[in-house]
Amino acid sequence: MKHLIPLSLSVLFASACSSTSTQMATSAEQVKSAATVKAPATTDITRSSGGKLKDGQASFTIEHADLGFTLYPETKSIAGSATLTLQAKSDLNHVLLDLDSVFTIESVKVNGRSLTNNDYSNPEGVLTINLPESISSGESVKVSIDYKGVPLEAKKAPWDGGFVWNETEDGQPWIATAVQAEGCDIFWPCIDHPLREPEKVDMHITVPAPLAAAANGLYKGMENNGEWNTYHWQTLSKTNTYAISLNVGPLALMQGDYKSQYGNTIDLQYWHLKGKEEGAKKLFGEFSQILDFFESVIGPYPFGNEKMGVVDTPHLGMEHQTINAYGNGYKTDEFGFDWLLHHEFSHEWFGNQLTHRDLDDMWLHEGFGEYMQPLYAQYLYGDVAYSTYLYKKRQRIFNRAPLVSGESRTETEVYKDGPGMDIYNKGALFLHTLRQTIGDKAFFSSVRQLVYGTDTPKPGNFKPLFASTQDFIDIVNKTTGKNYTWLFKAYVYQKDLPKLVVEREDGKVNFSWKTGNDVAFDMPLEVKVGDNVVTLAMTGKQGSVSVGKGEAVTADPHSKILRDQPYIDNYRAFNRKQTRKRRDYTKKLKADLAEALEKLKKL
Repeated sequence: MKHLIPLSLSVLFASACSSTSTQMATSAEQVKSAATVKAPATTDITRSSGGKLKDGQASFTIEHADLGFTLYPETKSIAGSATLTLQAKSDLNHVLLDLDSVFTIESVKVNGRSLTNNDYSNPEGVLTINLPESISSGESVKVSIDYKGVPLEAKKAPWDGGFVWNETEDGQPWIATAVQAEGCDIFWPCIDHPLREPEKVDMHITVPAPLAAAANGLYKGMENNGEWNTYHWQTLSKTNTYAISLNVGPLALMQGDYKSQYGNTIDLQYWHLKGKEEGAKKLFGEFSQILDFFESVIGPYPFGNEKMGVVDTPHLGMEHQTINAYGNGYKTDEFGFDWLLHHEFSHEWFGNQLTHRDLDDMWLHEGFGEYMQPLYAQYLYGDVAYSTYLYKKRQRIFNRAPLVSGESRTETEVYKDGPGMDIYNKGALFLHTLRQTIGDKAFFSSVRQLVYGTDTPKPGNFKPLFASTQDFIDIVNKTTGKNYTWLFKAYVYQKDLPKLVVEREDGKVNFSWKTGNDVAFDMPLEVKVGDNVVTLAMTGKQGSVSVGKGEAVTADPHSKILRDQPYIDNYRAFNRKQTRKRRDYTKKLKADLAEALEKLKKL
C-alpha cells in the first residue's frame, strides 16, 4: 500500500459531474406526490428472484443501464429514471422487463419517442412494452422509463430485503438497499435473472445535502445543486443484478492504493460513517492482507480497474460488487480477522466474477465464499486454525435437501424449501473433501479455471463469466484426468452424507461405505493402526485392515472426508433440549415474578 488518506467529502463536493446528473435531480414537490397515493403491495412475482428466465427475456440483453435515483428520506420514497440500451438476440416487437408494481410509471420512451399508456402495462411487476417498430436480431434499442413511489422496505435486511431507511446516532438519514433474495426489480427496471447482468451501468444518485452516496464502480464526480447532491458512479464490467446498490448517509471516504502482485494498482475505498474513524482505520487495515491472500491463493482481484470498495450500512452486509456492504461493528473473531468483511469480499470472486447460471447452483457462491475463511485461517496461522474453523462449520450441516436439485430455482426455493444454510457449510466441507481427494495442485487449478476460465489469469485476459455445477465437474475431470462425477453425485446431488460402517472382529477391522440411493462412492480411506497409517482402496465400498490385540484404530485420522457423524447430531439434539429447558424456565420465572408483584400491589 502506498498511502492511507482520509479524504474529506468537501474535496469530493468540488468534483465536477456530467450534465446528465443535473437532469437526474428531481424537484422537492415530487416528495409528496411519490408517497401520497397508496400503492399496491409488492407481488410474489417481484419478491421472487431467479427461477426460469421468463418467456421473451431470453431474446435480448442489457448492454447499458443509465440509472437515476432521487431519494426522499422523509417519505421513504424515490423517483427513478432508467434508460436501458437493449440488444436483440432475435427479432423483437416488444420487450419484457421486471419492475415492482408499487411504482407509478410516469413515462416510457423508445429511442426518444414517447409511448401512450396503451403501449405498456405492468401487472404483477412484469413490465411489457410494445415497440413502435420491430427490432431485428443484432440491433439495439433504447428504452427509457420514469417512475416514482415507495419501494419495498426491508423488515430484517439483508435476509428479508428491500430499502433500509435508518438514522445514525445523531439523527441523520442512513439508507441502503439489500435485495439479494428479492432482486433488482425492487428499485429499478431490469431482468431479474443472473444470466441478464447489464454489461455496463451508470448511476446518478441524488440525495439531500450534505449526505453522500456510495455505489458500484468508479466514482465520476458529485454535483451540488443547493439542497441536493448528485453522485455519479460508473461500472466497467458486467455487474451482478442484485449487487447494484444504493448506500446513502453522512459518509466520509478513507482511501489508499494496493500494489497487486500482478503489476496493477488497485484503488481501496472505505466509505464509513463520520465519527467512526478509529474503527474504520482498523477495518481498512485488513484490506491489503485480505487482498494478499486472495491474489496468492485464488488469483487477481477481478475488478482492479474499478476499486475494492466497502461502505458502512445499517444492515449486516452483502456482496455488492466493488462496494461491499458492511455492518459488523468492527468485530474480529477468535482468529483475529473480521469474518464478515472476508466472506462478503470473497464474493467478488465467487458471485460477481463467477456467477451461477441458475440459483440452483447457488452453493458455488456461498460454499466457496464460506470455505475462504478456513483457508484464510490456514494462510495466516496453519493447519490447526484451518481444521478448527472447518469443525465449527461441520456442526452446522443439516442435510435437509441436496445442494443442487437439477431444476431451475428461485432464491426462496433454495433457502426455504431447499438446502438452506447447507449451501454455505456443507458446500465448504465438500470443497475441503474435494481438495483432500484430488490434491492442492489440481484443486486450485480447477478453482481458477472455474472463476476465470483460465489457469493463468492476469488483469486483462478474463471477464466475468457464468458457470454451473456441471461446468465445475467437467473442469475437475479434465484437470485431474479422472472421472470424479461420483464424488459430486454423492455430496452435491443428494442430501444424505456417506456413512462409514465399522465392524471389528478377531484380527481385523472391516469398513464399508453406505450412501443414499446406493450411489457410487469410490472414496479411499486412510486408517491409522497403532502408529501407522494405511490407505484402503475401498473397492466396492469395502475394505479391511489387520490389527493386533488391543491396537488402537482410527478411521480418517486427518478428517479428510465429510461423512455422517452421529455424535454431532446427538450433541445438537442435546443442545436444543437444553435451550428449550432454559426458555421454559425463563418463561416460568417471569410469570412467577409478575404474580409476586401483583400480590405486593394488593398489600
